[in-house]
Amino acid sequence: MRLNTLVRIDKSARRLAEILATLAKYGLADWLSGIDYDWLKNLVRNSEGDIIPNMTTAERIRCALTDLGPTFIKVGQILSSRPDLIGPDLTDELAKLQAQTKPDPWEWAKRSIESELGHSVEDLFRSIDETPVASASIGQVHEAVLRDGREVVVKVMHEGIEETVRRDLELLLGLAELAEKHSSQLRRFQPLATARYFQRTLLRELDFNYERRHLERFAEDFANDPTVHFPAAYPEFCSEGVLTLERLHGVPVSHLSELKAVGTDLNEFAKRGGNLYLEMVFGHGFYHADPHPGNLFRLEGDVIGVIDCGMVGSIDEALREDIEGMLLSAVSHDADGLTESIVRVGQVPPELDEDELRAEVGEFLSDYVGQSVAEFDVGGALQRLFGLVRDFHIVLPQSFGMLVKTLVVLEGTAKQLSPDFSLAAMIQPYYQKALRRRFRPGRLAAGIGRGYRDWKRLLEILPRDLSDILSRFRKGTFEVHMEHRRLEGTVDRLVLGLLTAAVFLGSAIMWSMKAPPTVWGVSLFGALGFLTSVWLGAGLLISIRRAKKKQGPS
Repeated sequence: MRLNTLVRIDKSARRLAEILATLAKYGLADWLSGIDYDWLKNLVRNSEGDIIPNMTTAERIRCALTDLGPTFIKVGQILSSRPDLIGPDLTDELAKLQAQTKPDPWEWAKRSIESELGHSVEDLFRSIDETPVASASIGQVHEAVLRDGREVVVKVMHEGIEETVRRDLELLLGLAELAEKHSSQLRRFQPLATARYFQRTLLRELDFNYERRHLERFAEDFANDPTVHFPAAYPEFCSEGVLTLERLHGVPVSHLSELKAVGTDLNEFAKRGGNLYLEMVFGHGFYHADPHPGNLFRLEGDVIGVIDCGMVGSIDEALREDIEGMLLSAVSHDADGLTESIVRVGQVPPELDEDELRAEVGEFLSDYVGQSVAEFDVGGALQRLFGLVRDFHIVLPQSFGMLVKTLVVLEGTAKQLSPDFSLAAMIQPYYQKALRRRFRPGRLAAGIGRGYRDWKRLLEILPRDLSDILSRFRKGTFEVHMEHRRLEGTVDRLVLGLLTAAVFLGSAIMWSMKAPPTVWGVSLFGALGFLTSVWLGAGLLISIRRAKKKQGPS
């Protein structure tokens, strides 16, 4: 065991004893029996409380995290975004974690505001409610009015929370290292890497400037959309430990009777909410990752209000292409394509049986053949797919897990408003856009261009690199000599052949789908692509013929 791990654990032995005792109380410390450190076992044996017999494992985990306090509650909430790691049962249970904590006295909150912002509360606010309207794991919220009359909410970090979180995270890292070293059952969940992810995420939550910047990004993304509103942040009243935001007046989407009383069309409101999140994900690549009913409001004018933007997800171009690839394969019931996407983006174990995985994926897809869009349960399908991936011990990127969790929660929230809501129907237009974007001539050309450069470079350096590798194994008179002649021309023709095939395939798909724009019912891009592939193919044949003439008879 590493010395720095022992030092980390030794610093907070009392807290460690509390953590282990809580785990043992709920019957969650069995993995410790394989550890050779007797002092750890003594901590577990001496803990009070029996295993709770009438609880499921998922319930016991939730209760243990609740007992362990703010840091572990946040860890559970973050972990609930990883259904690929923990499965749907534990995901659903951890989603119930509530971080309502006892608020700090007003005297401390006032002192913190003044210290963070550099002015007295009287100078900053016309009035401020000394009793917080909410108190969560990281901070508490007070309603206030600025000197100019603007109504705001002020989020203040709890006293000593940073020290508590940092201490618990250090212990969590130490326990994760022990679990990874001594528990084969837990090792496949990559506890150390997961603990480091918790550390990065939670330390960001200890700086309210991140949430302020998230709100500014959302405001910029939807500046021209009057149907959605994010609370404005007031930077001059914000710091690392204080966040001052516009106070929104509206009806939470969880209050169905109040929504009906003000004349809200619940079906339409649910559809607009679905479109909002899909536009965030597929349009902007930056999305609010916690769409539960308490964070969404109906504001005056039927505007959608979104609060609590501390948890967000982002999607870069590469990730979007991977998601689109999976979506296209799933919709077309292409088991080979979906399996290939899973293996490419996930961390797969060396013993993976890809043929067995492909068979399971095919069986999964076959269950949805013939299902109407209205009947398709996106959340259920995604959770089934993640369960399948987990059964094969494949770990998908964290960003996938967060996106899936967001879509599942979104679908659940929307169905509370409208039982007939279909996320699958909402996704269809984005699927069509993805298909057109995937076979856009410019994108195909860019992809082929990248492929050309990669292949050409690979084939140019391959002889040298392969020679270097083989030289390490050379013994005695064993030698390897490699020689190439006119390789550049061969590479050019190879890439031209790949380009021709790709353009032909893309044009055929666009032609069959009648992808717009169309002329007399024929896809213009499809027709142009077909003609281009014919021209490229003719050029390739001529090039091959000329090369043969130069080589002469063999």
